[in-house]
Amino acid sequence: MWEETKEITEIVLRAARKASQEPISQSEQALPGKAIHWPVECAIGPGLEGAIACESKVGYVNGLQGQLVYRGYDIFELCAYSCFEETCYLLLHGRLPTSSQFGSFRKQLAEYRHVPKTLRLLMSFPVEGMNAMGALRMGTNLMRQEFTFGDLEIAKPDIAQAHESDEDTISSEADPGDKAESFYSFDTTNTVVLTSMEETIAVSGSRKPAKGIRHQEVLQDTSSLDSCCHLIAGAPTLTAAIARIRNGQMPIEPDPELSHAANYLYMMTGRRPTEIEERIMDIALILHADHGMNASTFAAMVVASTLSDIYFSVGAGIAALAGPLHGGANEQVIHMLRQIGGPSNAKEWYAKARARKEKIMGFGHRVYKAYDPRASVLGPLARHLALENKEAQVLFRTAEALEKEVIADLGQSKSIYPNVDFYSGIVYSCLGIPTDMFTPTFAVSRVAGWCARVLEYLKKNRIFRPRAIYTGRLGEKYIPIDARHSAGKPSKR
Repeated sequence: MWEETKEITEIVLRAARKASQEPISQSEQALPGKAIHWPVECAIGPGLEGAIACESKVGYVNGLQGQLVYRGYDIFELCAYSCFEETCYLLLHGRLPTSSQFGSFRKQLAEYRHVPKTLRLLMSFPVEGMNAMGALRMGTNLMRQEFTFGDLEIAKPDIAQAHESDEDTISSEADPGDKAESFYSFDTTNTVVLTSMEETIAVSGSRKPAKGIRHQEVLQDTSSLDSCCHLIAGAPTLTAAIARIRNGQMPIEPDPELSHAANYLYMMTGRRPTEIEERIMDIALILHADHGMNASTFAAMVVASTLSDIYFSVGAGIAALAGPLHGGANEQVIHMLRQIGGPSNAKEWYAKARARKEKIMGFGHRVYKAYDPRASVLGPLARHLALENKEAQVLFRTAEALEKEVIADLGQSKSIYPNVDFYSGIVYSCLGIPTDMFTPTFAVSRVAGWCARVLEYLKKNRIFRPRAIYTGRLGEKYIPIDARHSAGKPSKR
């Protein structure tokens, strides 16, 4: 598939071989593939740390061995031989496509990249002054209006049509087990046809009046596979448009002849990328497509579990990713590397930062206790791109020098190694992506994982309903307002 960029394939394969030779001090405790018998006993910490929320066949992160798997396929294999569009198909459908299936899927994505109504609506807002992630979240909601009937009053789900009631009607102390009544869904239709001839809406064969509709179009169910494809295809168009609007430029229409990765760079920079740039962008998208039950994925799934829809779910994922504890670290890495000023300053800078107990951006991970496999790929790709970019050369050499200091100090003792954010910013910068668009670029890729996880969970849905441990007071007696104390003194009458 990538005959013209064999050198990039070899870089990925070398990274895979190097990763396989890394010493593993521990083995994964909970092996995948074993049947789960609910309820599962596990230690849970603040932030639901350690909690098991569901089963999944979408992706697997082995943090102790530094392994990332999509649908059974190692991430190094996919980066070396696959492409982002094929990886999306794999995540959504659970299998690699045949040639004809892949052709149809790519054609569908090419068609769905055009979001003219959404862009017109988006440009009516002050995007140039908005946070990029806020603009992207709003854009996905506008896509919901363009492509679906979700905002029509007739599409509002009726709670009486739900197969089961809200879980709050069941005692929270009850054992959820594996009861059929725990799972429920709304009856939905696949399409709504808006027709100008009779100004009616046909829903499941019935016809109801709809005023003001003067054109004909077919709108989709908000939780269909088509809606997932709309989001996967439309997100890069919106993100690229946001970048250009924020820079005082007009959006660029996608080119149907270009791949997903190439289109993204073209629509953002206005320049058709080289084959090397296209391939590296494609690999970066693959690497970010899914990563276990992280905060944004969980946020998307929580919204979906209420039987909202995929657009609101993806919007929740974007909102979670906008938080600085989840997204934005690669932006901070670039700022940090520039602050260090060069590889010769790395040792002294790190010593002072450690003495001040400052956080070193791009190192350590909540899950990985080994070298992040995504960083294993992105590091060599950053080196390759930096060969012809003087500023990037300085940043990369500084990053290498800093990595050496951190690993020597904390690698063996604390299992702290570079994560996905440490080198991704250098890669993005070399590809022409502005620093403030790094996190939206992450979202462009992660939409695929969010959609795959939501679709999987909805097949056997159970609304998320964790509990909190109450630590407040009990037995308080109500005191009339004129009898209460103010600042420790009784009130005067």
